[in-house]
Parts: sequence; C-alpha cells; structure tokens
Amino acid sequence: MTALLICCVGDSITLGTGDAHYLGWPGRVSAAEAARGHDLSLYNLGVRGDTSFMIAERWRAECAARLPDEYPGALIFAFGVNDTAAEEGIGLRVDYERSLVIAREIIVAAAKWKKTMWLAPAPLSDRHGSLPSPTGVQRRFRDARVRRLSAAYAAIADELGVSYLDLHGFLVDDARWRQAVASGDGIHPAADGYALMADLIGRWDAWRKWMDG
Repeated sequence: MTALLICCVGDSITLGTGDAHYLGWPGRVSAAEAARGHDLSLYNLGVRGDTSFMIAERWRAECAARLPDEYPGALIFAFGVNDTAAEEGIGLRVDYERSLVIAREIIVAAAKWKKTMWLAPAPLSDRHGSLPSPTGVQRRFRDARVRRLSAAYAAIADELGVSYLDLHGFLVDDARWRQAVASGDGIHPAADGYALMADLIGRWDAWRKWMDG
C-alpha cells in the first residue's frame, strides 16, 4: 500500500469545471487508487482562469501548507491552456516564450522540493473556443496554440528529467474526448472526458511506479 499526500496544481481542467459529478480527474484518480488499496490524499488546487504566471505566484505557499515534511508528499502540475487564450484587443494572456520560462521555473523548483509530475494541457475544440473573462472580455482559444505549448513543455520535461504525460497527444484524435468536449463548452469536457483523463493517468507507467513501486 502507498500512502501519499499529493497536491494537484492547475487551472479549471484540474478543478473539474464542467463535470456534473464535481470530481474532475483528481477525484477519479483518488477513487481508483483507493479501490486498489492505496491511501492517497489528493488536494485539488485548480483555479479557474489561472495562467502559468498566476500558478507561479501561489503554488509553493499552497502546497507547503498541505505537504508537511513529516509525511510523504508529491506534486502534479497541469496548466497552459489559459496562457494561450487571446483576449480581445489585448493579445495572448501569456506570451509563448514567457510561458516556457515560467513553466521551467515552476518545474525546476518543484522537482528540487518534492516528487513531481507534469501533465500536458488537454486538447480543445476550435468550434466553441471562446469564453468571456470575469470582466466580459472575450478570450479566444485555439488548439494549435495548445498543441505547440504542449510539445514545448514535453521538451522541457525531458531536459529536466521530470515525468510528463502527453494528454494532448493521447486525446486529440480520440472520438470519446471530442464528444466530451463538444458536450461541454469546447474547453472543458463533460464528465466522460475527465474519466478518460483519469484512466490515462492511472495507466501511466510513471504514475504506476509512484503507486506500486
């Protein structure tokens, strides 16, 4: 049995926005591992609309409060989609090159502190790729920008020796994922999409090594 505290740090896809069961992928991963006999506490630290810059500002303090040194702890990061959103009349929320710099800084600091994994941003639908910001400004999403960022993140993870799950690559041509995103708002999938993500994480070799040794 593995006993582990894990902080899942990310945006609305980590939070589980659009999931009618309010579990997202962290809740489903927790349930699946409990059924295997593992004792996990997955803290969902997903915040809607967060960019990599916003996550960089908060992740260490939030995780330190939940991962005391006397307990085994780990980190999973999942972000990037919001960096690629273009705000009407403003431009990208986080410039591509700046996004890479911030991501590297986050993962380097995290990996020096705790066991760390990194999940790629999931693919989205260009047909419905627009959402309003809290102030009403439209944010336009394009999957090509997400795909480019995912590939660059993968290269950084490989360079740093951090396990990286290419969710974008696994899901972009999956008809079940496309249906789940179409059933949602084009960015956030319905419940079935989060179930697909949880299944991929649960079968991931790096994850299974964490769980099963």
